[in-house]
Amino acid sequence: MNAATTPPVQVAPPVQEALAQGRPVVALESTIISHGMPYPRNVEMALEVEQIVRDAGAVPATIAVLDGVPRVGLDGDALELLASDAGVSKASVRDLPVLMARGAHGATTVAATMRLAALAGIEVFVTGGLGGVHRGAAETFDISADLTELSTTAVTVVSAGVKSILDIGLTLEVLETGGVPVVVHGSDEFPAFYSRSSGFASPARVDSAEAAADVVRAARALGLRGGIVVANPIDAAEEIPAEQIGVVIADALADLDRLGITGKDVTPYLLRRIVELTDGESLRANIALVKSNARFGAAVAASLAGS
Repeated sequence: MNAATTPPVQVAPPVQEALAQGRPVVALESTIISHGMPYPRNVEMALEVEQIVRDAGAVPATIAVLDGVPRVGLDGDALELLASDAGVSKASVRDLPVLMARGAHGATTVAATMRLAALAGIEVFVTGGLGGVHRGAAETFDISADLTELSTTAVTVVSAGVKSILDIGLTLEVLETGGVPVVVHGSDEFPAFYSRSSGFASPARVDSAEAAADVVRAARALGLRGGIVVANPIDAAEEIPAEQIGVVIADALADLDRLGITGKDVTPYLLRRIVELTDGESLRANIALVKSNARFGAAVAASLAGS
C-alpha cells in the first residue's frame, strides 16, 4: 500500500496491540468533551468513561484530530487539551481534510468518529446520543451527517438514542431509508436521550449484549455496508421524564430561534442552555447515560471479540 492510500490515522500503541490480538476495543468520541460539557467536568467524565471501558475488559480509544493528525487513542494530556482549549473545532467528516491540511485541532462528532474508527479497524463505538433530523428540517434541511455515515460505514454505535432536541420520528424514518438496523436494549420503545420514553416504538429489541452482537454478526454475514444503531435507554433512576424535559427543550429552542443560531452551533448551544434551564440536572443525566453506554458497549465489543 503506498502513501497515498495508507489511512492517515495514528493509532495509540495500546489500541494497536489490542486490535492485533483480537481483543475488544471501544471507540469514544471527543465532541462531548470539547463541546458537550463544561470544564473540568468534561475531562473528569472522559477519564471515568475510559476507566469504565477498561473495567469491563475492553480497551478505550478516544478519537480526535490533534495538530492535523487523526488520532485513535489519547493520553491524559490530549484529553486535557480537548477539554480546556477553546480553539478546538467541532469536526464532522467534511471538516477532517481541512483540519489535517491546516494542522489544527478537532473534536470528532459521531460521524467523524465512525469514519476514523473504521479506518483503524474498530467495530464498536460508544457515544451519548445520536445526531439526526432537526426540528423544522423541512424548512432548514438541517440533518446530521451522523445519519449519512450510519448508512455507509460499518461501525456499531451504542447510544442512549437520538438527542431529544431533535425530531426523533423523522430520524428513525431516515435511518430506515438508509437501511440501518436499529435495536433497543431491554425496551420496546425507542429512548429519547434524557428520557427512556420517546413515544416511538422500538424497531427491534435485544435483551443482552450477546443478542446485540448477534445482530452485528448477522449484518456482516449479509455484507451490509453500513452501521448499526444499538440504543441503550438511560437507567430509570437517572432519567428526566419526557414531559418534564420537553418543556425545557421547547424553551431552549425558542431561545435558539431568537438568537438566530444555526448550523453546527445548534446542538452545543441547546445542550448548554438545557443545562442552565435544568440547574445542572441534564448534565447529571448526560454523564449517567454515557457511563451506562460505555458499560454496555464494552460488553458488546467483548462478545464480538469472542466470536
